[in-house]
Amino acid sequence: GGGGLKHGQAVEESLRREIKEEYNAEPIEIEFIGYFDAFRNSKDGHPTHWLAMCFGAHVDPAKVKINEPDMVDGQGWFALDNLPSPMHSQFAYFMSLHGEKLKKIMKKR
Repeated sequence: GGGGLKHGQAVEESLRREIKEEYNAEPIEIEFIGYFDAFRNSKDGHPTHWLAMCFGAHVDPAKVKINEPDMVDGQGWFALDNLPSPMHSQFAYFMSLHGEKLKKIMKKR
């Protein structure tokens, strides 16, 4: 999932709001992983620059459901060595920068 910041709302507040909006879950624990600059083109071909703030979030899997079916294709729980395809266009870059930290967070669970 993902989303944008709302004016006056801190990053962690926005993260909690987005998880609730998109996945119907309250984060039990969150941990900052890192950030990166995402340079992409919009659907109409215009270049964009996003600052991706990346967090690990522990949620109760029994409470997770898709609240925004028009924005989220599906849900599931996957091992990092058995991910579905296609992945987000920035996922491989995220993993090259922050994959080891993500793996450490996942081992805690």
